[in-house]
Parts: sequence; C-alpha cells; structure tokens
Amino acid sequence: MAEQGVNRTRRRFLTATASTVGGAGCVVGAIPFLLSMQPSTKAQAAGAPVEADIGKLEMGQLLIFEWRGKPVWVVRRDPKSLAALSTLDDTLADPGSERDQQPAYARNEYRSINPEIMVLVGICTHLGCSPKYRPDLAAADLGADWQGGFFCPCHGSKFDLAGRVYAGVPAPSNLIVPPHKYLSDSRILIGVDEETA
Repeated sequence: MAEQGVNRTRRRFLTATASTVGGAGCVVGAIPFLLSMQPSTKAQAAGAPVEADIGKLEMGQLLIFEWRGKPVWVVRRDPKSLAALSTLDDTLADPGSERDQQPAYARNEYRSINPEIMVLVGICTHLGCSPKYRPDLAAADLGADWQGGFFCPCHGSKFDLAGRVYAGVPAPSNLIVPPHKYLSDSRILIGVDEETA
C-alpha cells in the first residue's frame, strides 16, 4: 500500500509539473504570434499625428509638413486675402463647402478653426497632382476672378486661399482639410480631430 501512495503522489507531481511547463510553453509560443499581428513601427509612424510648429509662419507664407505620406500645407492668410474669399462665391463650384471634404469644425467661410491659419492636404482632387501656391492677387494668366490660391498646372484646376475649387475646372471638389487641433498659438497637431481629442 505504501508503494501505491508514493506512486500517486509522484503521478500527481509529474502531472502538475507537465501541465505547468506546457502552459508556460503555450504562453511563450503565443507571444511572437500576437506581436506579429501588431502594425510595424514604420506603419504606426506613417499614420501617426504630426506636430507642426507654426510659430514663425509669416503673413502669406506657406509651410509644408508630411502626414501619412501626403503634403499638408499651412498658410497664414492676411486680412486682404480673407476679405477676398467672400467675393468669390459666384465663381466657385462648392463655395459653402457642402461636400464632406473637411471636419465639421472647418465647415465655414474660411474652412479653418482659426480664420488666419489655413491647413489643407496639398493634393489636387482631380488626379492627385500637387498644385502650386500662387498667392499673387489678380494674376493675369489665371483670370480676372483670381484672388490668390493654388493652381494645378497639369490640367488647369484652380483653388482659392480656402482650398475651394473654381467652377468649370477638372477638379471635382475642394481640397481636403485634414483633422487637426491647436496645441498652442504656435503648434498644431495634424491627424487628430479637434472634437475627439
């Protein structure tokens, strides 16, 4: 009988040890599998928000930042440019920004949180070209209604200084306003919504 008691104790010990080692092995084996399902550091960085320093941005100046592999333009508009925006409604395809090309907080005359600062994705909505910044008012080569903005030389699309598309050009819609929020007067975070952050 003593032999049976020893064998049972030994059997219980071996069963518990094997179960513990097997369980630990499963956990260790699962770690690489679970880690492989997470996006790479490069992929995380590609979609991550971008902090932009706009403290030294002068009137009329354009700064370009990269977010998700796309150029993001930040322009400080002067009072004359802001006043000209309201005079263009008759020449624009979507002057009230009715199409969903911007967050709700930028659906206004200036298409921005702060009227003076414009933030746009710098890709034409026609074929994905990058329009040229043409802040010059009344440029003869761009028409009598030109009040400064962006011109895509590839196919002739024109956008005003709020990124609104002119009527009668190949681009079908306004330039996109990316989600963004102000961290301070001199810093913005591109890629994070003002309302959800």
